Amino acid sequence: MHPGSDEEGFTLVELMVVIVIIGLLATVVIVNVLPTRDKAMQEKARADIALIEQGLEMYRLDNFNYPAATQGLAALRSAPADLAQPERYRQGGYLKRLPDDPWGKPYQYANPGTHGAIDVYSLGADGAPGGTANDADIGNWR
Repeated sequence: MHPGSDEEGFTLVELMVVIVIIGLLATVVIVNVLPTRDKAMQEKARADIALIEQGLEMYRLDNFNYPAATQGLAALRSAPADLAQPERYRQGGYLKRLPDDPWGKPYQYANPGTHGAIDVYSLGADGAPGGTANDADIGNWR
């Protein structure tokens, strides 16, 4: 540009105002999105547990009882070695794959359960029994 010509552009103050506004908007979005993410993970855990529970019911109908605690949820993917009547086991298993909970840990299984005949549950975000909010256990009993 030549001296004395009109230069166009943004001043430092205008750029700072824009940066502050973008920062405020990002903060509002993060504050509103993070709780939604936690709730979505809890809902995914509930959906997975319902799916596993359906597989367990089909297993029970074919084999007259739920898998033993020692057999675990792996019995839904392949026939346990100690199955009383292996010919009754459904070819291909009862689940195509056994999902992990949304926090990357395997779902827990108890037979007999403390809340019903069987318990299928996730230990929540903290991976430890009990907890509150996002760390609370999620199971087929609630």
